[in-house]
Amino acid sequence: MSLSHDAVRVDPFAGLSRFRGEFYSCLTRRADALFELVDAVLCADGPVRSLVELSLVGEHRRGHGGLYDALSAGRVDVARLRRALATVPLPRAADGRLVLAADLTCWLRPSAHTSPQRILCHTYGRDKDQHIPVPGWPYSVICALETGRSSWTAPLDALRLAPGDDAATVTARQMRELVERLIKAGQWKAADPEILIVVDAGYDVPRLAFLLTDLPVQVLGRMRSDRVLRRAVPPREPGLRGRPPRHGGEFVFGDPATWNTPDVQTVTATRLYGTATARAWDRLHPRLTHRSAWTAELGALPVIEGTVIRLQVEQLPSGATPKPVWLWWSGTDATEGTVDLLWQAFLRRFDIEHTFRLFKQTLGWTCPKIRSPDAADRWTCLILAAFTQLRLARPLAADLRRPWEKPAPPDRLTPARVRRDFRHLRTKAACPAGAPKTTRPGPGRPPGRRNDQPTTRYDVHIVGQPGSAKRRTKKSTTPRPRRTG
Repeated sequence: MSLSHDAVRVDPFAGLSRFRGEFYSCLTRRADALFELVDAVLCADGPVRSLVELSLVGEHRRGHGGLYDALSAGRVDVARLRRALATVPLPRAADGRLVLAADLTCWLRPSAHTSPQRILCHTYGRDKDQHIPVPGWPYSVICALETGRSSWTAPLDALRLAPGDDAATVTARQMRELVERLIKAGQWKAADPEILIVVDAGYDVPRLAFLLTDLPVQVLGRMRSDRVLRRAVPPREPGLRGRPPRHGGEFVFGDPATWNTPDVQTVTATRLYGTATARAWDRLHPRLTHRSAWTAELGALPVIEGTVIRLQVEQLPSGATPKPVWLWWSGTDATEGTVDLLWQAFLRRFDIEHTFRLFKQTLGWTCPKIRSPDAADRWTCLILAAFTQLRLARPLAADLRRPWEKPAPPDRLTPARVRRDFRHLRTKAACPAGAPKTTRPGPGRPPGRRNDQPTTRYDVHIVGQPGSAKRRTKKSTTPRPRRTG
């Protein structure tokens, strides 16, 4: 007996419908309103500029009052949503491995004096290339990267940093829970290559590798150009007495006389950067001290060995003078193919900046004037679910380009172009949200009565002692000491 063609035909909208149904199950309170809010974000004609204007989108059948009520009083099962995000098909690198990128992005709230748990967030280039701290809510976001130049990533988790949290410790815990979810979901098996974690210079890369040493992961990150690492201890000569040393000679990033001959060197011709020269030195480690994040460690501190890669390109697309990039990899004994794969994977880390830009400028992640940080976390979960639906609709969308835009192949559509066609795709996917019920607006505050319960105001959390936030009146003339670890 043979099956008919209709019986074996696969529904192309099955993956999108399945995730929409699972996402609806994660909404435990005000589920219909929250679900339609996400549809309004995806089906709006242009970028989301105001939260209340989403109630005017045709896919949002409720009023603006129900929209704000759902965001402030709704409930999302975050744990179940994270498990659902881990089961969605993820992009892979050229060698088939998972590449995860972690970075911090800030929801700036400088004038929200009634919002608690705000932290001074470092911003770059806001005024004459100055680094100005602005109060806001920082979020640690983890995305899966794909190979090649692309503006697509797969956001898997977003966690807000509370006052007093250490970025490396929080990211390590967040990454550990995510890797465990991916393994449980079958995204990684014992025969697969280890997961590569890519971070920027804002993280303590050796400490992150130390905290994740029991997981099947490798850590790759950028280091500052003023770091000083140590070599491995040379073999001990017979007959010497005394305590053996724990560290070898210095490897100063800024002093070529301490580099010696690299263990691996590769030269690659690129289209944008010209000739890219990568040199790698094996088994280098920082000299740790009982300070900063290692204060609570008892006894001798670990020796965390890795591979240092110095990447030098011939030119930059912007025309600026290229500076060398120093990378540290938690693995050892790197080959020429491994070195090329690592520095190319680090360049793919900057694809996460396209995702942040889409979150803020198109999906309106930071446009709502939300007072409660819990509501901000809830809105962030909705944005993650919205972007995941865009990613699942990527092979289904048509190119609704503007007259001045160039045609793009179906596999090269950007997230913004896929969003233009989501209104047509939504009608073919599952929509479990129910119709709104008829209600009456509340009476509100009687006219003429003043508000006798003013909202509590909160100070911005500042790291350090109470006197450390005072501005210096005189610039120090002491030269900056050289880093020793």
